[in-house]
Amino acid sequence: MFLKLYRNILRRSDLVLEAYLNRRLKKGKEDPKRFDERKGIASRERPPGLLIWIHAASVGEAQSALILIKALNEQIGAENFSVLVTSVTRTSAGLMAERLPDNAYHQFAPVDHPDWLRRFFDHWQPDIAFCIESELWPNTLRFLRKRHIPSALINARMSKTSYKRWKLVGDDAKKMLSSFDIILTQTEEHEEWFENLGAHSVITTDNLKYSAKPLPVDEKELKKTQKALKGRPVWVYASTHDGEESLACETHINLKKKFPDIATIIVPRHPERRSEIEDTVSKYNLPYQLRSVKPDMATKTEIYIADTMGELGLFYTLSDIAVIGRTFSNDGGGGHNPMEAALLDAVPITGPNYQNQTQLVRDMLDGDAILVADNKAHLLEIILSLLQSSDKMTDKKQKALDFAAQKANVIDHVMEEIEPLFLKKGLHFKK
Repeated sequence: MFLKLYRNILRRSDLVLEAYLNRRLKKGKEDPKRFDERKGIASRERPPGLLIWIHAASVGEAQSALILIKALNEQIGAENFSVLVTSVTRTSAGLMAERLPDNAYHQFAPVDHPDWLRRFFDHWQPDIAFCIESELWPNTLRFLRKRHIPSALINARMSKTSYKRWKLVGDDAKKMLSSFDIILTQTEEHEEWFENLGAHSVITTDNLKYSAKPLPVDEKELKKTQKALKGRPVWVYASTHDGEESLACETHINLKKKFPDIATIIVPRHPERRSEIEDTVSKYNLPYQLRSVKPDMATKTEIYIADTMGELGLFYTLSDIAVIGRTFSNDGGGGHNPMEAALLDAVPITGPNYQNQTQLVRDMLDGDAILVADNKAHLLEIILSLLQSSDKMTDKKQKALDFAAQKANVIDHVMEEIEPLFLKKGLHFKK
């Protein structure tokens, strides 16, 4: 009943969806040059041969997609297939533009409208499909099912709220999930939830983000910025959302009482928020700088707003301490990937709202590889304790690196489980 109603509503919602996309366009959330891709209109030709489609909604999922693509290239050979990566956000598109290998291409994902999806599937005709994490769009899954495309949900997770909602639609949830040949979950709890919803072939493989390689770092920029900092203590607030720039400034002011030359780097998750962030930071009367306007850090800069794409690795490397964004934000939080900081020798600190990274944070806590700040005052206390003790700082960095090394082989398990999809297409993995 739910699926039929959903399809009928979407089929008659062209004007509403057009208005929705246009509203996003005005807010800078859509790329005006590639706007039609959201309606299933391709901006490039389909490459010849086998095509693997990977859908990764945002930056976090896109990073997992990069891990998967690298492993596929190693196992099959990049010359034997092409990859289409779709995502929703402009930030993820920027990441893909910088880091996709030569046999992979990016398009913005079509909205879940039947006609727009038909255009998308008719043009691209994917041979195998992978969805990353929690993207469950009914019409998209129906196309996978109707066109008999081998597919898998990888790094699967869902919130408890989402689980309860899907339980309400009963058999419709089971029908949707039947589109996947296999579902690989992050945790055993998620495995149980998907099975309760009627999914088959559900296996826990752990979090694919554990297999991430360190983010790229421009060595020339690193040396130049280190020289400008002249040994000042540095911390970064990474992937910030609304409300967290204020917290960064307030924390900076308090840190200055003990460390007058402290430098604070703010890396917004969405650089298009730069005007809003600049307005916020300017209210604190602190010397600040926008990287997009003046790239080279000035000696007297206290708040450095890194409003550029693809440079988070640089700022993790410059910093001893990394506070993970969207864990104190005004939207209720959810968190981003703290492993990225750990891999680049920065002590990761998360706020209390890390519900999108729950198992990852729990695992890191078990390995003493992350610190959790219960509130804003506690965050200040943690940062001060690290800055005041080089031994503690060194110990926490090492434990984070050790944890990352122990978890690096998750991708091997994932590849083992998805190999049968490729065997259906006559492709064998190297052993």
